[in-house]
Amino acid sequence: MSASASHANAATTELLGLPALQRIRAIRSERWVSYPRVQKAIQILDQILDHPRTTRMPSVAIFGDSGMGKTMLMQKFCTDHPPGVDAETERHRMPVLALQMTSRPILDALGAPHNPGARIVDAERSALNLLRAAQIQILVIDEVHNILSGSYREQRTMLNMLRFISNDLKASLVCFGVMEAREAIQGDVQLARRFDVLTMPRWSADETFEELVRAILRNQPMRERSILTARALRHIFVTTDGVTARIFRMMNALAIAAIESGLERITDEAVLAWTPLVNGEAAFV
Repeated sequence: MSASASHANAATTELLGLPALQRIRAIRSERWVSYPRVQKAIQILDQILDHPRTTRMPSVAIFGDSGMGKTMLMQKFCTDHPPGVDAETERHRMPVLALQMTSRPILDALGAPHNPGARIVDAERSALNLLRAAQIQILVIDEVHNILSGSYREQRTMLNMLRFISNDLKASLVCFGVMEAREAIQGDVQLARRFDVLTMPRWSADETFEELVRAILRNQPMRERSILTARALRHIFVTTDGVTARIFRMMNALAIAAIESGLERITDEAVLAWTPLVNGEAAFV
């Protein structure tokens, strides 16, 4: 092992003494990697959570192509703010409720039983009562673009419910979706006005991309420092087409190969020789 582990972050440094197989397993597991773009997003979400209850609560819509890190960001935020017990009332509270846009999203997310044949208005009333009892502060909605897959009546019903949640419960809304999701929210003008918009576009070959690669390297439990030239960084960018999921996949594969070989660092030569096992669009991250 290197005399210094300054090339790794604190959490990764703790892994450096482990055998190769355990470090490879850590690379393949889901581990949060912090970099400026997601740090900004987390900061925005934390500010919304800390906002006092007001008549018009702040909300944000986060848009990006598939594979740009939206779902991992959502999971990180929800993990950081789990359900608990209110110290004053001793009642169960859920500051953040995450759900995927479906026909009965809120009831499903709360794990509440419901009658599939119930009228929409009854399902709405049940959902709102449960949200109020759980003291929801933020309702996080993944794949909000799925609103568009419903009938016009279903779209209006869901948008009306979101607006009512914002008004009556004084809860903030955080919506995640692909770029086309803008159209879903804009179906209700009053609702759309309440959202600030944060986009997560594909990476450009600039300093922010280099910051991302450096953050990934600091998170890889390799025992030697990896120093990549501009040529290697350019190859990573071109090979991954600037998609976050592909960048992580490539860097993870290179790190595993470096550990298996005993070299313990990623070299320019390894980067330039690397090719993906499977081509195609990356999955949501």
